[in-house]
Amino acid sequence: MKQIEKLVIYYYSGTGNAANVCRWILKVATDKGWAVESYNLANREQHLAQPIEAHVLYGFIAPTHGFNMVPLMFHFILRFPRALNNRVFIVNTRGGLKLGRIFLPGLSGSAQYLSALILLFKGYKIQGMYPVDLPSNWILLHPGLKSKVVESIYEHWYSRVSHFARQLIEGKSNHRALFHLIQDLLISPIAVLYYLMGRFILAKSFVAGSACNNCSLCVKECPVNAIKWVDKRPFWTFRCESCMHCMNVCPQRAIETAHGYLIGTLVLIKLALLIGLFGEFGIDSFFEQLQPAWLSGLLSLLISSLIYLLMMLFTYRFLHGLMRYRWFERLVILTSLTHFKFWRRYQAPKTF
Repeated sequence: MKQIEKLVIYYYSGTGNAANVCRWILKVATDKGWAVESYNLANREQHLAQPIEAHVLYGFIAPTHGFNMVPLMFHFILRFPRALNNRVFIVNTRGGLKLGRIFLPGLSGSAQYLSALILLFKGYKIQGMYPVDLPSNWILLHPGLKSKVVESIYEHWYSRVSHFARQLIEGKSNHRALFHLIQDLLISPIAVLYYLMGRFILAKSFVAGSACNNCSLCVKECPVNAIKWVDKRPFWTFRCESCMHCMNVCPQRAIETAHGYLIGTLVLIKLALLIGLFGEFGIDSFFEQLQPAWLSGLLSLLISSLIYLLMMLFTYRFLHGLMRYRWFERLVILTSLTHFKFWRRYQAPKTF
């Protein structure tokens, strides 16, 4: 059998975590004398230009969003050609934290397993399935970690990723992701809901406040071209992957998550639509008669989520238009947690 001495990595990165992991693995391969190539999926023309080669090790590296492989990478894997006697590895970065001296892992959900199954059906041998718990960057849910904590987590994982890379080069397998199979399966329903609906709702939670100076940096640097100009203000489309790149690189800290808008919309829908709709048409009684009980709960949740998604689409246009008025803009921004100074932004370090 011909020996593999070439590595090709496809990666996607919002704030730099996955890009750093890619760089670490490429460095190990280069030091071992391998030929290496890497392609950023944000550059669509670049990654579509390369045909599959036999006896090449392929890697896929991307962040975990909503306990899924980031959709851009997942859809790319779905379109990826069949194997020509190839091995592959999958790396997902997921929200790592630190409590004192204890490094806390994130959760992968379906990120690793669906991708691995698809590649298996395409004829690839899965040599590696490796989650990497780099600092969480989902600042729409929590403040960015302190710089000392970020550096500590990076130092902790740099050596581990380098060891994983050496195993790949030596032809050894590492399926660390399977150690977390049980908890990942338990949260898989959340992953499904996020993929079908949650990611679209989050895409409609971003706004630009009055601090925006129209520099267009968010529009220019969006990895998936999800931001466009509408009424002289950044507007987030459903293409948004919630990668947090725009919010973290904005030099004016003008981009916010409209927490008050999200919560207010949910409450209004619950009170004004769902209760009235279910009561008026007897949908509640219909659900109560369904057996088993979990099916009733699931259908109720799906219908509620669908209505919420449709209302988010409808109300986001109004939200965007009303942001031109100072009093409304202040109301939205001051009810956003990301507005306050203690809510730190996040950028992956480049020194590792």
